[in-house]
Amino acid sequence: MQLIAKTFAGLEEVLAQEIKNLGGKDIHLLKRAVSFQGNQELLYKANLHLRTALRILLPIGEFKARNEDTLYKQIHQIDWTKYMNASDTLAVDAVVNSSLFRHSKFAALKTKDAIVDRFRREKGVRPDVNVFDPTLRIHLHIQEADCSIALDSSGDSLHKRGYRAEKLEAPINEVLAAGLVLLSGWQADCDFIDPMCGSGTILIEAALLAYGIAPQLKRVQFGFKRWNDFDKDLWSKVMEEAQQAERRFDHSLYGYDLSFKAKNLAQHNAIKAGLEDKVSVERQNFEQLKAPGTAGLLIMNPPYDERLPVEQISAFYRIIGDRLKQAFAGYEAWIISSNMEAMKQIGLRPSSKKVLYNGPLECKFQQYRLFSGSLAEKKNDEE
Repeated sequence: MQLIAKTFAGLEEVLAQEIKNLGGKDIHLLKRAVSFQGNQELLYKANLHLRTALRILLPIGEFKARNEDTLYKQIHQIDWTKYMNASDTLAVDAVVNSSLFRHSKFAALKTKDAIVDRFRREKGVRPDVNVFDPTLRIHLHIQEADCSIALDSSGDSLHKRGYRAEKLEAPINEVLAAGLVLLSGWQADCDFIDPMCGSGTILIEAALLAYGIAPQLKRVQFGFKRWNDFDKDLWSKVMEEAQQAERRFDHSLYGYDLSFKAKNLAQHNAIKAGLEDKVSVERQNFEQLKAPGTAGLLIMNPPYDERLPVEQISAFYRIIGDRLKQAFAGYEAWIISSNMEAMKQIGLRPSSKKVLYNGPLECKFQQYRLFSGSLAEKKNDEE
């Protein structure tokens, strides 16, 4: 079957690699998505294991439509009894980028009408709508006249891992956090540090990766579990394999934050994720922070001054650069921020830059190699 994994802009390549590692075939990068071929087992594994996927969709139809009547007729022609019963509930999500269809909500309404009208015609009864917890969630995508319809196998978005009970202002999305760790190229072969960990999302995602823990291992409900063809035995096999896949991690994971509330939240979230004995969270001001070891990977998501006001943001970023140079020689640091002017104040030349989006904010995710001594001395040693 063809499957589509949705993600954030900038994470397509790392998601494609995740899919390849799971056994996906015929992988193609799309805009904020990746298409691939797989069987029912891979559908289940994709929902359980993919760290940078938001949803896993199963396309069931493509057609052309230049108006609402044609859209209605094409949706009405699909045999929806293959996918749901009249006693089930449904919800339709629509994404529209078209000069022919101006309103996504109206397109979703026409799709819903076509489905329930077909049931009424064939069965004499119609399924109800439940936008919060439907039996079947349906995705409609319209690009000009090109329409595609897909079933959502995930249900709730896959960024909802179940460990974040509370969140601070301007939290980073779990999928984006996992993407940062994967984009850094970290192989879980050294210590990991988040010196401004907030509620612990990046730290927790790094820990799940380091220990080989599937991000949805604690999740109970998926959309596919309500499908007519749900294979309980196959799902039990996939879950059992995931539970046995946890591995050793011979280094340490550290989170720090100046805020008492953030530290407490990060600890609470780590406990909910089952990581209480696998990560260390302490209250510490970054300006006084000392590296816990001689080498490691550091990822931070400092305030941008868009959502969280920070006085004298340029001075704040200069402090970041100074502390990295003074205390973290031998480390590799990655910083994400939407404040490009402030990023210049770090005073280090980035060795890699990637464009990502934290919500609506365009960000740079930049790598800094923190050598002991001068860069010239490092190059001379290598030569």
